[in-house]
Amino acid sequence: LYLMLDRGHLDYPKSPRREGSFPQGQLSMLQEKIDHLERLLAENNEIISNIRDSVINLSESVEDGPKSSQGNFSQGAGSPLLPSKQLSLVVDPEDCSFSLQSGSQNSDVQMLDVYSLIPFDNPDGGVWKQGFDISYLFNEWDSKPLQVFVVPHSHNDPGWLKTFDDYFREMTQYIFNNMVIKLKEDSRRKFMWSEISYLSKWWDTIDKPKKDAIKSLLQNGQFEIVTGGWVMPDEAAAHYFALIDQLIEGHQWLEKNLGVKPRSGWSIDPFGHSPTMAYLLKRAGFSHMLIQRVHYAIKKHFALHKTLEFFWRQSWDLGSGTDIFCHMMPFYSYDIPHTCGPDPKICCQFDFKRLPGGRFGCPWGVPPETIHLGNVQKRAEMLLDQYRKKSKLFRTTVVLAPLGDDFRYCERTEWDHQYKNYQLLFDYMNSHPEYNVKIQFGTLSDYFDALDKEDVAIRKNSQSMFPVLSGDFFTYADRDDHYWSGYFTSRPFYKRMDRILESHLRAAEILYYFALKQAQKYKISKFLSSSHYMTLTEARRNLGLFQHHDAITGTAKDWVVVDYGTRLFHSLMNLKKIIGYSALLLILKDKNSYNSYSFDNLLDMDLKQNSQSSLPQKTIITLSAEPRYLVVCNPSEQDRISVVSVYVSSPTAQVSSASGKPVEIQMSAVWNTASTISQTAYEISFLVQIPPLGLKVYTILESASSDPHLAEYVLHNGNVKDKGIFNMKNVKSTDEDIILENSFVKLRFGPSGLMEEMINKEDGKRHEVKVQFSWYGTTSKKDKSGAYLFLPDGEAKPYIYTTLPFVRVQHGRFYSDVTCFLEHVTHRVRLYNIQGIDGQSVEVSNIVDIRKEHNREIAMRISSSINSQNRFYTDLNGYQIQPRMTMSKLPLQANVYPMTTMAYIQDAKHRLTLLSAQSLGVSSLKSGQIEVIMDRRLMQDDNRGLEQGVHDNKVTANLFRILLEKRSVVNMEEEKKSVSYPSLVSHITSFFLNHPVFTMTEKIPVPTLQLLGEFSPLLSSLPCDIHLVNLRTIQSKVDGKHSDEAALILHRKGFDCRFSSRDTGLLCSTTQGKILVQKLFSMFTVTSLIPSSLSLMHSPPDARNISEINLSPMEISTFRIQLR
Repeated sequence: LYLMLDRGHLDYPKSPRREGSFPQGQLSMLQEKIDHLERLLAENNEIISNIRDSVINLSESVEDGPKSSQGNFSQGAGSPLLPSKQLSLVVDPEDCSFSLQSGSQNSDVQMLDVYSLIPFDNPDGGVWKQGFDISYLFNEWDSKPLQVFVVPHSHNDPGWLKTFDDYFREMTQYIFNNMVIKLKEDSRRKFMWSEISYLSKWWDTIDKPKKDAIKSLLQNGQFEIVTGGWVMPDEAAAHYFALIDQLIEGHQWLEKNLGVKPRSGWSIDPFGHSPTMAYLLKRAGFSHMLIQRVHYAIKKHFALHKTLEFFWRQSWDLGSGTDIFCHMMPFYSYDIPHTCGPDPKICCQFDFKRLPGGRFGCPWGVPPETIHLGNVQKRAEMLLDQYRKKSKLFRTTVVLAPLGDDFRYCERTEWDHQYKNYQLLFDYMNSHPEYNVKIQFGTLSDYFDALDKEDVAIRKNSQSMFPVLSGDFFTYADRDDHYWSGYFTSRPFYKRMDRILESHLRAAEILYYFALKQAQKYKISKFLSSSHYMTLTEARRNLGLFQHHDAITGTAKDWVVVDYGTRLFHSLMNLKKIIGYSALLLILKDKNSYNSYSFDNLLDMDLKQNSQSSLPQKTIITLSAEPRYLVVCNPSEQDRISVVSVYVSSPTAQVSSASGKPVEIQMSAVWNTASTISQTAYEISFLVQIPPLGLKVYTILESASSDPHLAEYVLHNGNVKDKGIFNMKNVKSTDEDIILENSFVKLRFGPSGLMEEMINKEDGKRHEVKVQFSWYGTTSKKDKSGAYLFLPDGEAKPYIYTTLPFVRVQHGRFYSDVTCFLEHVTHRVRLYNIQGIDGQSVEVSNIVDIRKEHNREIAMRISSSINSQNRFYTDLNGYQIQPRMTMSKLPLQANVYPMTTMAYIQDAKHRLTLLSAQSLGVSSLKSGQIEVIMDRRLMQDDNRGLEQGVHDNKVTANLFRILLEKRSVVNMEEEKKSVSYPSLVSHITSFFLNHPVFTMTEKIPVPTLQLLGEFSPLLSSLPCDIHLVNLRTIQSKVDGKHSDEAALILHRKGFDCRFSSRDTGLLCSTTQGKILVQKLFSMFTVTSLIPSSLSLMHSPPDARNISEINLSPMEISTFRIQLR
C-alpha cells in the first residue's frame, strides 16, 4: 500500500498502471482489492480518483494516529529493515519522452561542432596577436553613425592576493566613497558595480546622506548594479545550489536596502563560462549578459563570423524559452589595453591612470598623454579608429568599450584623469559630424538597451539578426597551450569542505523553517529564531563568498585560503548547532518543555572537526545502562533506507527503535592506524528507514544482552597483533582474489587491493573496471603548472610500489570493504549489503596526502571494457550534462574538464558513472577510461598574478561512487546528440552521496527528556524526479530578521529512462512534474504558495496563490510559501 499512498495525490497516467509490488502485511487484502479495482477501472479515471481520495483520507487518519516506529514495513524484531519483495521504480512512460526528444533543438552554433571546426593553430595575428587585421571604409557610418558606450567599472575580488577585509580596508571602501563625490560632479558620468559582498560591508559603515546619494545615483541611471550576486562566482567548480544561494543573498540585500533589481549579467573574470549560469540569470529575470574569459581560438572564430553576440540557449531546451542575449568580449583581457579595440599599444594610451609619473605605465612603451586643445584631434582620431575596428567584429553599429581593471578608481586623481580626459575626447568627437559617431559614458544596460533598439529597427521580420548558440566555454586557454584546467582540482580540501557546508546549510534551512513554524504555533520563546536566523544569514554569506572565482577555485594566496577556510569552518560549526536546536524542537513530545532544557546543544552532531584544515572525525558516544537518544535526520525529499554508523565506548552496545524493539547491528573495529585497533572505541552500524525531510528516533545503551554481528577481517601483506574481540585472519599468499558482493554486484580485487572487475548479478556479465593511481609531472619548459594552469610533462606515469601494499578486508552484516594502504593514498572501496539505492553503487574513499611531493599531481584512473571511443560526459555545476570529445589535435591538458558531481562513459550496452562529492578535474584520454585528478602540489607561480605555487596541501578526503548501469535499446546514432541525461538512480545516488543522513546524539542522558518516535513533515516522498533544492526562510523587509515566508525552490530533473530500474529501493514514482500543494505537507498547512522568479526579484504578472505545482523537465522554480 506504501507506493499507492505515495502516489495517492498524483494524477494517474492515461494508460493502465503497471502493478507495483508491495511489502506483505495486514494491509495486503485491501491492496489486492485496490489492484483488482484498478485493473477493472483503468479507463475510468473518475472512479479511480474517488478511490484515491478515500485512500488519502485513510492515510491522513493514519498520520494522526500513533505512528508505528517500524516505518512502513511490518517486520519482526531483529529482521533487517527491508521490504520482503523487490521494489521497482514506477516511472510513467510520459515522463520518458523528454529525454528522448531533447537535443533536437535548432541552435545555429553548437560548441561541440565549433571545436571540430577550429584548427587551434595559433598564428601571429599582428597587433591583435591572437586575431587578425581589421580594416574598414571611411564612409561605412554615413547612413548610421557609430554609437559608443564607454563603461567605467572596477573589478573587486572578494579575496585573492589579500583577504576580503584587507581589500575592503585598503581599497574598496575608497572606491565607493570617491564614487559618491565624483559622480555628483557631472551628471554625464557613469559607474557600475557587481559584488554585493563589498557593497553591503560599506553600506553598514556609512551615514544616511551617503546612503541617499547612492539611491539618487541609482535612480538617475548614473550608477548601475550588474548581476548583483554576493560575488562574481566561478562557473566550473561551483554547485548550482550555491550559485542560486549567492544570487538570492545579493538580490535580497538589494531589495531591502536599495530597492533595485539588476537586469544585466557581468562576468568578466571567471576562468571559463557555463550555460548553467546563463540559465540561472534567465530564470532570475535577466535578459542580457556578458562574458570574457573564453579560449582565444574561439574568440577569433566568433569574431570572423560575427557571432560574438548571440542568444545562449540551453542544450536541453526544445523551444527557445531559455534564450538569453550574451555579449562575448573579443580580446585577451578586460583591462583597458584590451577593450577599446584590437591594438593594445594604442588602447593603453587611453588608460589615464598610466599617465607619466604614476605608479605604472604601458608595457608597449608609449604612455598616455593628457588631452588638451593641441592634441585632442589626433588623439580622438586614434581612439575612434580603434572603436571602428572593434565594431567590425559585431553585427550592429553599437560599441561597448569597458573602462576599468582590478580595484580601479580608488584615488580621486584617477577619477579626475579618466573622466575629464574622456569627456574632452567625447565633446570633440560629438561636435564633428564628419566622424559619424555618438559617444558617451554608459552602463552595461545603456549598451544593451541601445543594442535592442537597433536589433528591432533592423529586423526584416520577427527573426533577430543574432545567432542562437548552445554549449559551454570550457576549458579556457588565454594563450599558447596554457589551459586553465589545473584550477579544476587546486586546493581540493576546500572544494570538499564547500560541499559539506552546502549539505549542512540546506538541512539547517529546512529544519529551521519547520522549527520556526512550530515555535510560533506553540509560542516557544526559548527557540531563538532571530539569532538563529542571523547565524543562517552569516552561513549563507560565507558560503556565497567562497563561490568567488579565486576562492573555490583554489587560486588565492595561502593566508587568504586560510581566511576562507576559517569562515567555512566557523559556519559549519554554527549550522551543526542550528540543526541540533531545530531537530530537538521538532522531535520533542511536549513542545512546551523546550523552554526548560538547558541548551548547551542537547542534541550533538556526530561528526566533529577540530580546525579549518583538519578532516572531520566521529565522536565517541560514552555508553551506560541509562539509554540515550540517537536522532537520525534525512535531508532528502525521498523516503530513504540507509546504513548509519556511530562510534561507541563499549562492545556491548544495543540500539532500539523508539518503541523499544532491538535493532540488528554490525560491530566493526575502529582503527587507530592501518594495523592497530582502538581498545576504547567500536563502530556500530544499523539500518534505518527515515521519512523524507524527516527525523527518526532510536535509543542506545550498554546491555549484557546485546548481540551484535561482529565484522570479520582478513589482512593481506601484513598483520595485526592485537585482535581484540574480532575474528582476524592474516594472509600472506598473494595469488587469491579478494571478493566483495551484495545482491546487486560482485567485486573482484587483485592482490594489491585494487578493484579489477565488477560482475552484474542481474545477468552474470563480467565487466573490467580497474582502479589505478598515477602521477603527472610538470613540463621542463619555462612555463610550468601552477594554481591555474595544468602543463604536464606528457602522459601520466603509473603509481609504483615496490612491495605489495597492506590490504585490510572487512566482511560485515550491512557493509563490507577493502582498504589498501599506499604511501600517498588510503584507498577504501565499500559495498553496502542493503536493498536500498546505496547497495547499487560502489563507494570509493581516498585519503590523499602528497605533502612531501614536488611538482606532482596524483590521479585515480578507472579503466573499463566500455567502448566509449573519444566521447565522455561531464556535469556542469551539478545541474546538467555536457557531452565532451577528447581531441588529439589538442594538448592533453585541454582534454581535462570540470566535474562538479559526475562524469560518465558509455557504449550501446552500458554506462559507467563516476559520482563525486567534490569538484575536481576529469578526463577520458583513452576509450573506456575515466581519470580524475585528486590533488596537485606545485612549486612555482604560473604567471597569472598569484605570485606563488600551491604547496599548502592538506591530508584530503576525496569521496566517490562508481555506478555501472545496463542500458536498454540504444541507437548509437543518437549518441551524437549535444545533450545527455543521467538515470534516475544516478541522480538520487548523487544526492545521497552529497547529502548523507545526519546523526545526532543526546550529549548526556536526560531522564526526563521525551521524544516522539519520528518527525515526518511530508505526506509522502516527492516524485522521484523532483528535487527540493532549498526551503529558505525569507528575510523580513524591515530588520535583518526573518519573515513568515520561505522560498521553496524545486528542480525537476531530466533523466534517461533507458536503464534497468528494477528493485532500486526507491519509494517514489514520477508524475509529469505535478504536485498538489495541499498534499505536500502532513504536519503543516500551506496558507499561501505564490510563484516567483528564481531569486525572488520578480513576481510573474499573474502571480497568485496556486493549488497545483507544475514543473517542466530541467526547470528550477521558486515559490514564496507560507506554512502554518
